[in-house]
Amino acid sequence: MKQKLAVILSVSAMVAAGHAAAQTNYPEKPVRIVVGFPPGSSPDVVARHLGQKLAESWAPPVVVDNVPGAAGNIAAERVAKATPDGYTLALAVNAQIIFNPSLYKLPYHPVKDFAPVSQLAVSPNILVVHNGVPAKTVKELIALARTRPGDITFASGGSGSSPHLAAELLKSVAGLDIRHIPYKGVVVAIPDLLAGRVMMMFSPISVVLPVVRAGKLRPLAVTSLRRSSAVPELATIDESGFPGFEATVWYGLLGPAGTAAPIIRKLHLETVKVLALPDVRGKFADLGIDVIGNSPEEFATVIKSEIPKWAKLIKESGLKPD
Repeated sequence: MKQKLAVILSVSAMVAAGHAAAQTNYPEKPVRIVVGFPPGSSPDVVARHLGQKLAESWAPPVVVDNVPGAAGNIAAERVAKATPDGYTLALAVNAQIIFNPSLYKLPYHPVKDFAPVSQLAVSPNILVVHNGVPAKTVKELIALARTRPGDITFASGGSGSSPHLAAELLKSVAGLDIRHIPYKGVVVAIPDLLAGRVMMMFSPISVVLPVVRAGKLRPLAVTSLRRSSAVPELATIDESGFPGFEATVWYGLLGPAGTAAPIIRKLHLETVKVLALPDVRGKFADLGIDVIGNSPEEFATVIKSEIPKWAKLIKESGLKPD
């Protein structure tokens, strides 16, 4: 019996040693980063910069796999159900992990089915208005909206998107009656905003920055607690009379739940190195994206704390997906 037990223990030790060796040598084959949005989108840009730099320090390549559709849910499900070996990762935005659980019946759990690696970066939304709108500040816009209840229209990239929820948050804290006009993406809404068919919109900075700099839209504020490095002269909504107002887009790297801790640690360390590179930080800054690079534990805390906050707003607003 003792001899049999010794054999079992020996085999177990060999298996454990094999797993440890595999983790130490990670990665030994191509790593896939799944993005739930099309090429050229801001999540795709973040994923490709990260993947390129990781591949430069690893022998195997890093492949970005765009799997758009269903508000990013298809991509998130694919990673949640992947083998937890570190070779399939998600470059996710907060809509997929924080907002969508309150809007859809999801085939994945936003906390239990993922292993956080790092919250990579954050980008505020920017509040812009058509040049014909007689408001040059957030306070002036709110005063205008209060004199014209139900008349002011705002565009968004779709119900439940980050820009839409930024507007719903402003409606809630300012007590506004403004009308939502959803589009299939923020980019699609820009021509109508330029033409004055809608009056205002929240948008990721990178999407509207060119038309803002060309003077074709008037920027009023950003939705982060701190001013954006891309438009440092622009006030925050927090500074405009609504303390604590924050409605940003964050980008995070996650693996499937059950991914071994040594792999998560290596991924985190390598990711933080990439985010510290001057050219990466410079490129992100040009797009209005500010680097974070927090720990897996810190990222997990962010996810758990943000889900109930936005679930409450979504429920109170009666939001439904398009």
